[in-house]
Amino acid sequence: MYPPSRKDFISLTLSDPHGPSYNNGKHRRQSCWRKWKQLSRLQRSLVLFLLALLLIFGLLTYPSVTQQWRGWSDREDLLELNDRDVTDLPRGVKSILDDAAGKAPPPAAGPHVRPAVEPDAAAGAVVEPKGPNVPILPKPPIKKKNSPNKRGPPSLQKDGNTSDTVRAEKQVQEVVQEEVAGEEEDKDKKIVSWRGAMIEADQATEPPPSAIVGDAAPPPGPANPADTVPPEVPTGTVDRLEAVCDAFRHAWKGYKDYAWGHDELRPISRSFGEWFGLGLTLIDSLDTMWILGLKEEFAEARDWVEKELSFDKNVDVNLFETTIRVLGGLLSTFHLTGDRLFLEKAKDLGSRLMPAFKTPSKIPFSDVNIGKGTAHPPRWTSDSTLAEVTSIQLEFRELSRLTQDPQYQEVVNEVMKLVHKLPGKQDGLVPMFINTNTGQFTHKGVFTLGARADSYYEYLLKQWIQGGKTEDDLLEDYLQAVDGVRKHLVRQTGPSKLTFVGELSHSRFNPKMDHLVCFLPGTLALGAHNGLPGDHMDLAVQLMETCHQMYKQMETGLSPEIVHFNLQANDGNDVVVKPADRHNLLRPETVESLFYMYRFTKDTKYRDWGWEILQSFNNYTKVPGGGYTSINNVRDPLNPGPRDKMESFFLGETLKYFYLLFSDDPELLSLDKYVFNTEAHVLPIWPSAPK
Repeated sequence: MYPPSRKDFISLTLSDPHGPSYNNGKHRRQSCWRKWKQLSRLQRSLVLFLLALLLIFGLLTYPSVTQQWRGWSDREDLLELNDRDVTDLPRGVKSILDDAAGKAPPPAAGPHVRPAVEPDAAAGAVVEPKGPNVPILPKPPIKKKNSPNKRGPPSLQKDGNTSDTVRAEKQVQEVVQEEVAGEEEDKDKKIVSWRGAMIEADQATEPPPSAIVGDAAPPPGPANPADTVPPEVPTGTVDRLEAVCDAFRHAWKGYKDYAWGHDELRPISRSFGEWFGLGLTLIDSLDTMWILGLKEEFAEARDWVEKELSFDKNVDVNLFETTIRVLGGLLSTFHLTGDRLFLEKAKDLGSRLMPAFKTPSKIPFSDVNIGKGTAHPPRWTSDSTLAEVTSIQLEFRELSRLTQDPQYQEVVNEVMKLVHKLPGKQDGLVPMFINTNTGQFTHKGVFTLGARADSYYEYLLKQWIQGGKTEDDLLEDYLQAVDGVRKHLVRQTGPSKLTFVGELSHSRFNPKMDHLVCFLPGTLALGAHNGLPGDHMDLAVQLMETCHQMYKQMETGLSPEIVHFNLQANDGNDVVVKPADRHNLLRPETVESLFYMYRFTKDTKYRDWGWEILQSFNNYTKVPGGGYTSINNVRDPLNPGPRDKMESFFLGETLKYFYLLFSDDPELLSLDKYVFNTEAHVLPIWPSAPK
């Protein structure tokens, strides 16, 4: 029998879908079987061979397809494995990985907006982009999760954010959908700027005790194509300073357009969030605008302070946050400008905060109603956090000096005297909580330099410097604390010997470090500059490298909120990041320490590291139309997950420290004349000891 022709083969193997068997399944099956039997053995073998090839091809391509859908990489799996190996939790403490509410969804695969240019870390050279510039916005995650506030007490971390209403969520999604449509229409005509970012709605916003969310403004029209042309990457000092000014103007534009006079900008939904109703972002930004020389913006903000800012309102405010942001901001602006408007506002606010100190122990309550003159602890506890009660001293002491009214300094000095002699410390390290009724430490045995305790150590040194280096108790407590940190909390990673500061829980070491701890290199360097032991500076240099690696080893170039370090020498990864800790809130601590390190060493690598961080902020957090947003996942450049929130400290601290880092003028806020509070507001060093 001759082999069938191509025409015969096709006629035998393919049946006509409209033939007689089309409407009769049984006859169709019989007809197909008869045709199959009529084929020769060679023909049947050929058909089976083709089917086998198709099956093999499908099996070979299946893993790559599923890999894309899952969005996981081998590196992610390895990190999660290492995470389980190195995490050391006390018995009975449940890991956040086991908490379903704390789990972040797997990274969603999708297009990524790459910067059109990327700076070389060493030379500032421009290199080609590594991926397509296709601005497609993925579907926002819906799941909410709680995360620690900047420095806040439990009251700032437990309350849900009432800003996250259903209406706001719907507005966010509508804005994103309209932006997607606009981007799709113009994607063939535009170049995505390196200053832009892939923005999506996200409902997992960090929960401060917000009370009001503003109505979202209508989304703007498509971006001007001229705005999307990537500018030259600045390489010189002057250009870097201008880049910081550009970043501030962009952030300020969003605040002015959509949140003017309110506490915080929600840049994705183009609305605002209210915390205390005191214009936090505006007041936090006053001295930054003055330092950057943004006269027009400053004049508008001053006009609002004069005509609109009132503290005569029935509202509970947090003593600590209001002191460092609002009182500190007003005092700093007064010193820089000489404008007594800001001093008068500071005096009014200071007097309204005093009821917080009316407690049995003289340890202040965490919350005070500035209209009613009443104060109280959080609803669920009578404790205040140690950082709250020991990080208001710089501001209250300065208020007494300016007003010649000793009451402000007396109440905060009393707190430091009590803490100085309290039992429960361990080699200068202090517990995180203190009871307002008894005046005693609670939750003893747990020591950290992260949230709830960090600025206690910072203010020990800075009060000593502020007061002319005469208060020996403050210096003694600071030196003991540094020794305690070295003895109990400092370790090195196994793979690369990175020095880090962990935590201690009832004598058990946990290799966990908050990004907040990155204030420490700068503080240690400041102490060494003021005559403290030289090995403080050695530790500062080592910790600064670690904080830099917390950025550099992340795919977005931005540090997560919390990292765990690998103590095992047989693994190549130093940094492990749990899914619940991968968010970035635009924090300033690393940039703050880079500023101190550059001022004291003049090593340009610190400037270069800062420049890389600024560009990463521009690449992944900058929102078209105005503002910057915190993000959910620093490990996923394809889907960083914007949170729709710009914290006031981004303008008050982060951008201010960037500008000071890049400035060549050592007399611009000389560290021999000024001390910075923990919100980067400057206060003068006293020429002589207080009376």
